[in-house]
Amino acid sequence: MMSGIHAMLVHFPIAFWALASLMIIVGALMQGHWAQLAKAGLLPVLILGLLGGIAGMVSGWLVWPADANLYSPLTRNHLLMSFWAFGIYAVVTALVWRYRDLVFEGAFRWAMLVLALMGGLFFAISGTLGGHLAGSPTPFSDLLGAGGWTVYETFYVPDWVLVVILILAVASAVAGFTAKTRS
Repeated sequence: MMSGIHAMLVHFPIAFWALASLMIIVGALMQGHWAQLAKAGLLPVLILGLLGGIAGMVSGWLVWPADANLYSPLTRNHLLMSFWAFGIYAVVTALVWRYRDLVFEGAFRWAMLVLALMGGLFFAISGTLGGHLAGSPTPFSDLLGAGGWTVYETFYVPDWVLVVILILAVASAVAGFTAKTRS
């Protein structure tokens, strides 16, 4: 029964995050009335997506015991992608909340665009893995397989990727602090 509730609940953050991604694309790449509408409505859509994401993750965690969730590589991958998608949209929400329309100016717009596309990719992967868990695999799994990822094996990030992420995080923090002290 709980897996049915989870399947229903996860459609809300997916829909809101898909809409938010589309709004970010429109806001970043277009000018005029549609871009202004996308920018004006983005924050409420992101907040609703986060609330739906929390409900979806809590209900998903209740479907099976924690030991079962962490034992299956497929479930671990599903959890990993879900948390990454949630994290990305939480950051996007915080940025939009704090900086409003400034997130669509200059280089910031490209960062928002990249975050929206990455978040969309991660929730798409999470959804296809959830479909496998529910017994309804999707053709998207074949695309992941063509990229070298067998969804039934644990997804590992190579150590060099973690080092690059750490270097980029430190460089971004330094750039942010440097820019803040200059303004």
